[in-house]
Amino acid sequence: MNRDGVYITKRDGMAVVKLDSGYNIGVPPNTCRFISRPEPVTIKQHDVIQNTSLPHLAIVSTGGTIASRIDYRTGSVTSQFNANDILTAIPELKEIANYRTVPLATILSENMTPAIWQELARAVYREIQNGAKGVIVTHGTDTMGYSAAALSFMIDTPVPVIFVGSQRSADRPSSDNAMNAVCAAAAATSELGEVAVVMHATTSDDTCAIHRGTRVRKMHTSRRDAFRSLGIAPIGDVSYPSRKVTLTKGAVRRGTSPLAIHDALDPHCALLQSYPGMTPDLLNAYEGYHGIVIAGTGLGHTSTTLIPHLKRLCDQGALIVMTSQCMHGRVCDRVYDTGRDLLSAGVIEGGDLLPEVALVKLMWVLGNEKDSLKAAALMQSDLKGECMQRSAHGL
Repeated sequence: MNRDGVYITKRDGMAVVKLDSGYNIGVPPNTCRFISRPEPVTIKQHDVIQNTSLPHLAIVSTGGTIASRIDYRTGSVTSQFNANDILTAIPELKEIANYRTVPLATILSENMTPAIWQELARAVYREIQNGAKGVIVTHGTDTMGYSAAALSFMIDTPVPVIFVGSQRSADRPSSDNAMNAVCAAAAATSELGEVAVVMHATTSDDTCAIHRGTRVRKMHTSRRDAFRSLGIAPIGDVSYPSRKVTLTKGAVRRGTSPLAIHDALDPHCALLQSYPGMTPDLLNAYEGYHGIVIAGTGLGHTSTTLIPHLKRLCDQGALIVMTSQCMHGRVCDRVYDTGRDLLSAGVIEGGDLLPEVALVKLMWVLGNEKDSLKAAALMQSDLKGECMQRSAHGL
């Protein structure tokens, strides 16, 4: 069967060809026949006319798949769109609000850093200070949970701050970018008053879930409904195409918190996963770190051979927080001898903190509190809905 397509590159001995459908296929190079060289693609900037009578939202773009296009040089997705391009690509957004666009960064989310979190927090703070009724942050999905948690701790917000991304780029027929962006805009004009992540709730184009920024994790590499709230249910949802926003009783409401920013972070923190056979010498790499989060086994354990080395790090001034690799439940280091020995060594329990949220929180706590006892107490306190006092079964 003859099929026309655009040759992209040769990989693993196969010619990679992009079909008109938007999908790439691999075929033996000797089955390809040169037809013609395509005309260079030029990207035109469009003037976006907006309705100034609608609510004012800010779109702060950091890049990611939702703000990406296909790079025919490599056959991969590259972050090149600015936030203004998103309005051109998704006209429905203009029915919801009037937007100011802030192109903060054009990176894929694996390149996110604590320093960019701080820039992002300041940009969001400025937009709210200047009158934005809500802020949308476009972000790559791989580390969006980290960034949403970081903003949750750094900003007290009276308006919705909505992180949104897409699992599949706009050139694919199954792209989720348009619906996610529209639902994010609807959530940003709602009565929500906290940092949240808005992404597909199902594999169908019918609902987006609103996840609290400190309780959300990406659970699948490519499914459109990859994001899940852990430990709690989503704090709301957005129906599509009606754009109706429904919030739970537990969702923080608009205007609850006065605007404030606390953007100090201590980047000298690390996240360490315990595993069978892990040798104590690996902990030498963490000498001099101010904080360490351990994703321990089960109720919050490591090999007993690590405990003397963890004690040494604690004695040197490191704040070490124990979390669990389990998706649900909380740590309790008072059940088994190993846990009690960890507590005696100076390790503190992280309750039901997600390990990645614990890392971000630890950076924030150590950046804002220099007293070690107060810092430890803050790590075990619920500041932004990240620490549940009790864990429900089945969530």
